[in-house]
Amino acid sequence: VQLQASGGGLVQAGGSLRLSCAASGSIFSINAVDWYRQAPGKQREWVAGITSGGSTNYADSVKGRFTISRDNAKNTVYLQMESLKPEDTAIYYCNADIRRHWYSVYDDYWGQGTQVTVSS
Repeated sequence: VQLQASGGGLVQAGGSLRLSCAASGSIFSINAVDWYRQAPGKQREWVAGITSGGSTNYADSVKGRFTISRDNAKNTVYLQMESLKPEDTAIYYCNADIRRHWYSVYDDYWGQGTQVTVSS
């Protein structure tokens, strides 16, 4: 199983980006998926999460600006980021609980990260 995060880039403050987290390989089901970010010199922080049923939660710092969603048919989770600020600059990682087979337990997987840079 692989998680591929993509969609990062350089954007001006106030701009938008949409990140994608695509899971591939032998997958029976995907439970919760979360986005985290890590800015230079700082610890990794949780940004947003979505359950298998579609319930969402957000860090206070991004609430009202970011939207997490999922397309179960594509095994993909998205993070739509609006009104970006320079302090949103970080490497963004996705994390997913994935069950490979009907008889498996859920395992924890991380994507490789995608860089988001917001210029002022």
